[in-house]
Amino acid sequence: MQFSTPLIPATLIRRYKRFLADCALENGEIVVAHCANTGAMTGLKDEGLRVWLEPNDDPKRKLNYSWKFVELANNHFAGIDTALTNRLIKESLLARQIPTFAPYANIRPEAKYGQNSRIDFLLTDPNLPDCYVEVKNVTLTAAGGWAEFPDTVTERGTKHLNELTQMVHDGHRAVMLYLVQRTDCDKFRLAHALDPAYSAAYKTATAAGVETLAYACDITPADVKLAAELPVSQK
Repeated sequence: MQFSTPLIPATLIRRYKRFLADCALENGEIVVAHCANTGAMTGLKDEGLRVWLEPNDDPKRKLNYSWKFVELANNHFAGIDTALTNRLIKESLLARQIPTFAPYANIRPEAKYGQNSRIDFLLTDPNLPDCYVEVKNVTLTAAGGWAEFPDTVTERGTKHLNELTQMVHDGHRAVMLYLVQRTDCDKFRLAHALDPAYSAAYKTATAAGVETLAYACDITPADVKLAAELPVSQK
């Protein structure tokens, strides 16, 4: 997925009110960028980090910049825009880049299901069970190259796991897909201690037959692409 407008580098001054970030452009100008991430963003919101912004001149938008990436050590990147997650997965599903989903003929985003919820993707095919795919953006990391989820308590995430469990009980297929928007991780696991309720719901879901997939991203200031499938630890 390429950006229509080239990203520009800046220095992060502060992130505040969850959706806003003050940044200093290379010419010294201070701008306010939209931060499309409501999570804790542990390690990705510290003052002085080099970040990459997408400029726009759309008069309908309140801010002229959107914060997309954080530049990490050793030429690594982390994507903080959670809106990119579903866009990238949709692009990958349409291109049949995820083997386990490739046989499905139809891809329906944001389908209603469960208790007043919408599944990220409902995959259907006359010859296959309906497949409910919930996608989560992952930016938390731990020593040893681990990517972890969640980075804070997520009641919404727990609700989604419970609803996926019910889909399996109803005879459907259900999959949790964790997209790791970091280039410095090579495996995935749950951050059990950060949200015990989510951890418990995940264990119940996997025991019921909810599947888990984790995929990495290739990230540069020019584009972001789906990369390799990552091993998942069930511990």
